[in-house]
Amino acid sequence: MNAPAADTDLPAHVERALAGFLDRAGTAILGTEPTVAAGIDALRGFVLGGGKRLRPTFAWWGWRGAGGDPAGPDAEGVLQAVASLELIQACALIHDDLIDSSDSRRGNPTVHIAGAKLHADRGWLGSPATFGLATAVLVGDLALAWADDMFADADLPAETLAAARPAWRAMRTEVLAGQYLDVRTQATGDASVEAALKIDRLKTAAYTVQRPLHLGAALGGAAPELIATLLEFGGEVGVAFQLRDDLLGVFGDPSVTGKPAGDDLREGKRTLLAALGLQLAAEKGEQAAATVIADAIGDADLSDEGVETVRMALQQVGAVEAVERRIDELTTAAMAALDRAHLAEPAPAALTGLVVKATQRTY
Repeated sequence: MNAPAADTDLPAHVERALAGFLDRAGTAILGTEPTVAAGIDALRGFVLGGGKRLRPTFAWWGWRGAGGDPAGPDAEGVLQAVASLELIQACALIHDDLIDSSDSRRGNPTVHIAGAKLHADRGWLGSPATFGLATAVLVGDLALAWADDMFADADLPAETLAAARPAWRAMRTEVLAGQYLDVRTQATGDASVEAALKIDRLKTAAYTVQRPLHLGAALGGAAPELIATLLEFGGEVGVAFQLRDDLLGVFGDPSVTGKPAGDDLREGKRTLLAALGLQLAAEKGEQAAATVIADAIGDADLSDEGVETVRMALQQVGAVEAVERRIDELTTAAMAALDRAHLAEPAPAALTGLVVKATQRTY
C-alpha cells in the first residue's frame, strides 16, 4: 500500500478493502444457495453506496497517532480491521431505518422499503411490508456477522488483534445499548436535556469516535494513558458530531443530507435541540413556541410547513444558538485533549481536520 495515498485518500482504501471482503464473504453461500444473492446485493449496495467513513478514519488515525507505520507490514491488516467498522455501521443504519420507519437513506430507498417493493413487483404471497421488514432484519444481521469475520480475519498478529478486542466488544454493546435507550426515551417521552445527552454520549460519541480511536490506538500498541486521553477527545467530538446532526435533521438541505428535513421530529427523536427548545421556551414563558415544538415531536404527518414553523420556534427561543454554542465548547475541549495526547505526526493535523469535518459539516 502506498503510504501517502493511504493517509491522503483513506476512504478509497477503505472502499477497496470492503469491496474485496464482500466479494469473498458471499462466495460460499452463493455457491450452495444462489437465491440469497438479493440480500447480499442489498448489503453490498448499502455499504458501497456512500457514507462518510468516519469510523474507519478515526480508527486509522488512532493507529497512526500511536505510531502505526502506513508503509509497514501491518498496514494492510489494520486497513481491513478498521474498514470492518463500516459493516457494523451498515447493521446499525439498516436496523435504525426500520425502527424509525424511514423511507430513504442517502437519497435511496431504505432496505426495508426496497425489499417491500421487490415483493410487490414479483407478486409474491403475503405482505410486502412484512417481507421488507424481515429482509432488513436479516441483511442487518448479516452485516454484523460479517463485521466480526472481517475484523477477525485481518492479517495481523494474534496479539495485536487481541489488544483491540476490548474496544471492539465495547463498541458493539454500546451502540446497541444506545439504540435501545433512544427507543425507550421516545416511548417514555423523556424530553429532558439530561436524557438527550446520555443518548448522544452512548449511541454516537462512543460508537462514532471514542471506540474507533480506542481500537486504532490499541492496534498500534498504545499505552493506557494515551487511550484514556483519546477517549476524552473522542467523547467531546462525538457529542458535537451528534449535535450537528440534530441541527441538520431539522435545518439541513435534503438534497445534501439525503434525508427529508424534519424526519427526526416525525420519528419522535428526543434530541438536545428539541430538549433545549422546550426548556428555553418554558424559562422564557414562550408557551406558543413550546406547544409548537412539543406537538411536532412524534407527529408522523408533520408537513414541510409544519417543519418550518418548528424551525422558527427553535430559533425564537434561542435553542439553535444554544446548540451551536455547545458545539463550540465541546470542540474547544476536544482540541485541548488532543494537544495533551502528543500523538505521532501527522495524526494531530489529521484529527484536527476530522474535528472540523464532524462539527461543521452540512451533510
